[in-house]
Amino acid sequence: MSELSDYKEAVTPTMNASLEWQRDGVFTATTARGYDLDFDSANEWGCMPLESLMMSLAGCMAIDVVSILTRMRCPPSKFRMDIIGERRIEPPQRLKSVEMVLHLSGGNLEDAKIQRAISLSAEKYCSVRHSLREDIEIKTRYIIESEKSE
Repeated sequence: MSELSDYKEAVTPTMNASLEWQRDGVFTATTARGYDLDFDSANEWGCMPLESLMMSLAGCMAIDVVSILTRMRCPPSKFRMDIIGERRIEPPQRLKSVEMVLHLSGGNLEDAKIQRAISLSAEKYCSVRHSLREDIEIKTRYIIESEKSE
């Protein structure tokens, strides 16, 4: 049984979505389940496609890391991630590198378990990461924060 059998084994091999032009450089993508994401070339009405790719990478890794830590009996009580992407200036203006900084808090968090969860996501489970070019430099680091009330 894998560390993430609860949701990783329920994956369907085919995904469907649609994309519709709204106006100017604005498009709305809709998943088969009805979720929408707006793309905008002018950055006024939606996100840039490359931003959504970067956020998808972060979302995939975050889901993995929190799930793995929970199974390791050290679930975070809070989790946030900062994502910084660097892209090429000349076409194709693809991602060159991505840095993800995980901010976690929780009473049972251990460095070794956090490192293992990040490693498992990066090397085995994160489908978005494994769908990207291999020459994109992806750095991941984490900060364990205190649980101060704000």
